[in-house]
Amino acid sequence: MVLRCQDRAIFRSEGRALAGLISEVLPSAKRMVVDLAAVGALDSGALGELVMIHMWAEAAGYALTFASPSDSVRGLFESTNLVSVFDVYASVDAAIQAMHQEQVQSA
Repeated sequence: MVLRCQDRAIFRSEGRALAGLISEVLPSAKRMVVDLAAVGALDSGALGELVMIHMWAEAAGYALTFASPSDSVRGLFESTNLVSVFDVYASVDAAIQAMHQEQVQSA
Protein backbone atom coordinates (compact mmCIF):
# COMPACT_ATOMS: atom_id res chain seq x y z
CA MET A 1 0.00 0.00 0.00
CA VAL A 2 1.23 3.50 -0.82
CA LEU A 3 -0.06 6.45 1.19
CA ARG A 4 0.57 9.75 -0.57
CA CYS A 5 0.73 12.82 1.66
CA GLN A 6 -0.55 15.96 -0.04
CA ASP A 7 -0.04 18.63 2.64
CA ARG A 8 2.90 20.96 2.06
CA ALA A 9 3.45 21.05 5.82
CA ILE A 10 2.46 18.52 8.45
CA PHE A 11 2.01 19.86 11.95
CA ARG A 12 0.94 18.20 15.19
CA SER A 13 -2.77 17.73 14.34
CA GLU A 14 -2.07 16.59 10.78
CA GLY A 15 0.64 14.26 12.12
CA ARG A 16 -1.85 12.77 14.57
CA ALA A 17 -4.37 12.29 11.74
CA LEU A 18 -1.70 10.68 9.55
CA ALA A 19 -0.67 8.31 12.37
CA GLY A 20 -4.33 7.45 12.92
CA LEU A 21 -4.82 6.62 9.26
CA ILE A 22 -1.68 4.48 9.22
CA SER A 23 -2.77 2.59 12.36
CA GLU A 24 -6.19 1.99 10.83
CA VAL A 25 -4.99 0.69 7.46
CA LEU A 26 -1.66 -1.00 8.21
CA PRO A 27 -3.04 -4.05 10.05
CA SER A 28 -4.84 -5.19 6.91
CA ALA A 29 -2.13 -4.07 4.47
CA LYS A 30 0.84 -5.35 6.55
CA ARG A 31 3.22 -3.18 4.46
CA MET A 32 2.98 0.53 3.68
CA VAL A 33 5.06 3.17 1.96
CA VAL A 34 4.37 6.75 3.06
CA ASP A 35 5.16 9.03 0.12
CA LEU A 36 6.46 12.35 1.46
CA ALA A 37 7.24 13.96 -1.93
CA ALA A 38 4.69 16.76 -1.50
CA VAL A 39 5.59 17.47 2.14
CA GLY A 40 7.94 20.41 2.56
CA ALA A 41 8.00 20.59 6.36
CA LEU A 42 7.25 18.63 9.52
CA ASP A 43 7.06 20.13 12.99
CA SER A 44 8.27 18.38 16.14
CA GLY A 45 4.75 17.18 16.99
CA ALA A 46 4.30 15.51 13.61
CA LEU A 47 7.78 14.05 13.82
CA GLY A 48 6.93 12.59 17.23
CA GLU A 49 3.76 11.05 15.79
CA LEU A 50 5.79 9.41 13.01
CA VAL A 51 8.24 8.02 15.55
CA MET A 52 5.42 6.59 17.66
CA ILE A 53 3.56 5.03 14.73
CA HIS A 54 6.83 3.57 13.41
CA MET A 55 7.56 2.00 16.81
CA TRP A 56 4.03 0.59 16.96
CA ALA A 57 4.28 -0.83 13.43
CA GLU A 58 7.65 -2.40 14.10
CA ALA A 59 6.47 -3.99 17.36
CA ALA A 60 3.41 -5.38 15.57
CA GLY A 61 5.53 -6.87 12.78
CA TYR A 62 4.35 -4.50 10.05
CA ALA A 63 6.59 -2.86 7.46
CA LEU A 64 6.35 0.95 7.37
CA THR A 65 8.70 2.88 5.14
CA PHE A 66 9.02 6.49 4.02
CA ALA A 67 9.79 7.57 0.47
CA SER A 68 10.68 10.66 -1.54
CA PRO A 69 11.28 13.09 1.30
CA SER A 70 11.98 16.67 0.27
CA ASP A 71 15.43 18.03 1.05
CA SER A 72 14.12 19.76 4.18
CA VAL A 73 12.33 16.64 5.47
CA ARG A 74 15.37 14.47 4.71
CA GLY A 75 17.54 17.03 6.51
CA LEU A 76 15.23 16.84 9.52
CA PHE A 77 15.43 13.03 9.52
CA GLU A 78 19.22 13.25 9.31
CA SER A 79 19.65 15.96 11.98
CA THR A 80 17.48 13.99 14.42
CA ASN A 81 19.23 10.73 13.43
CA LEU A 82 15.90 9.19 12.43
CA VAL A 83 17.47 7.91 9.21
CA SER A 84 18.93 5.20 11.44
CA VAL A 85 15.45 4.35 12.76
CA PHE A 86 13.17 4.86 9.75
CA ASP A 87 13.50 3.06 6.45
CA VAL A 88 13.77 6.04 4.08
CA TYR A 89 14.06 5.63 0.32
CA ALA A 90 14.65 8.14 -2.47
CA SER A 91 11.52 7.04 -4.34
CA VAL A 92 8.34 5.06 -3.91
CA ASP A 93 9.60 2.53 -6.44
CA ALA A 94 12.80 2.00 -4.44
CA ALA A 95 10.78 1.51 -1.23
CA ILE A 96 8.45 -1.00 -2.90
CA GLN A 97 11.38 -2.88 -4.40
CA ALA A 98 13.13 -3.04 -0.99
CA MET A 99 9.94 -4.36 0.65
CA HIS A 100 9.56 -6.96 -2.07
CA GLN A 101 13.18 -8.12 -1.66
CA GLU A 102 12.73 -8.32 2.11
CA GLN A 103 9.57 -10.39 1.69
CA VAL A 104 11.34 -12.79 -0.71
CA GLN A 105 14.31 -13.18 1.64
CA SER A 106 12.09 -13.93 4.63
CA ALA A 107 9.99 -16.50 2.73
